[in-house]
Amino acid sequence: MDPNSKLSEEKVFKDPVHRYVHVRDKIIWDLIGTAEFQRLRRIRQLGTTYLTFHGAEHSRFNHSLGVYEIIRRIIDDVFHDREHWNNDERLLCLCAALLHDLGHGPFSHSFEKVFHLDHEDFTQAIITGPTEVNAVLRRIGDDFPKKVAEVIAKTYENKLVVSLISSQIDADRMDYLQRDAYYTGVSYGHFDMERILRVMRPQEDQVVIKQSGMHAVEDYIMSRYQMYWQVYFHPVTRSAEVILTKILHRAKQLHQGHYSFKHQPAHFYSLFEDELVLQDYLRLDESVILYYFQVWQDEEDPILSDLCGRFLNRRLFQYIEFNPNSQMKMWMELNHLFKKAGIDPDYYLVVDSSSDLPYDFYRPGEEEERLPIHLLMPNGDIRELSRESEIVEAISGKKRTDHKLYFPQDLIDRLSSKRKVKEQIIQLLSSGKN
Repeated sequence: MDPNSKLSEEKVFKDPVHRYVHVRDKIIWDLIGTAEFQRLRRIRQLGTTYLTFHGAEHSRFNHSLGVYEIIRRIIDDVFHDREHWNNDERLLCLCAALLHDLGHGPFSHSFEKVFHLDHEDFTQAIITGPTEVNAVLRRIGDDFPKKVAEVIAKTYENKLVVSLISSQIDADRMDYLQRDAYYTGVSYGHFDMERILRVMRPQEDQVVIKQSGMHAVEDYIMSRYQMYWQVYFHPVTRSAEVILTKILHRAKQLHQGHYSFKHQPAHFYSLFEDELVLQDYLRLDESVILYYFQVWQDEEDPILSDLCGRFLNRRLFQYIEFNPNSQMKMWMELNHLFKKAGIDPDYYLVVDSSSDLPYDFYRPGEEEERLPIHLLMPNGDIRELSRESEIVEAISGKKRTDHKLYFPQDLIDRLSSKRKVKEQIIQLLSSGKN
């Protein structure tokens, strides 16, 4: 296949964030039509956030189109004919942008935590394995799928290409911040993307920002900070995630204990037995998971039945602030009291922690090295962002962590036959709120 093969007529997708997503390259159009890419319509972008912000029903499909569109604009409108940019890398960038989230599972990060999976591993497996996506990519060349996978794995030799897809100011973040803000109805995620795109410049191994665009980048970083704490780490969303993960843990435990399900979890067998293969993984999406949660409400196991009903009908856990350094004794006492009350603390007394590092400068050799954002000064010098911006300097390298203790208030309220235990639990939880 000719890498430059075009459609006879440009295709466009209407998009609420970018107005239009433009497709002229035949390979991009063919990739969108594959079964593996269409599956992303059935994976929500924000997992359980729709239980907090009712508009957050958007999918990994429309986010992926958005990332592709940003990369297309950077390459075709900003980088075209500029020094350090090789247009031979154009199609590779577009494909990597479109496919970067291909391996996400249902409810994404919660699902990964339970089964110790990594969506990036599955993304690379889909791209390089026996799939429709791989067959389309191989039309460009036998080694093209491998190159796309390397960009997503951040191991591709051209670091400039990698930085467009994955860095502290990349197309992925620029799309999801705006898209998630739009669908959740909040104002935090808005920033001047048009300005940032105009001041992006290709360098030998990464994208840099003209110094005149520094304030737009400051706004972008603060938008990201606000979105994480106001939306992504919202305590109600985390309550739903806690219940979701406990349902999956319980189902796995029951399967391993040879429990006889009324509705056999056939789609989960290879997951529960740690023998997951790619084709089984691709059959999993959120409609499948929600089907099992629906029928598991009728299971005889009271914990599985209760947790599924809670998730589907939004009867979520309550929470209090929790400090693991000073309140572990309280947690241990609550653990003991829950057992006395007949409430299993493994499923109904859960500490959840969230942390974020909004911006970091370069720390060579450290785990998860973050390449910093660099400014291109008027005299041609390159300066790291936090050395020029007081706002960014103030938050650089500062990791914020939040802990919550989740519990079912309704089960505690119903402990009428164990009044003393109930009073002790309420007293301990009340002390934690103060």
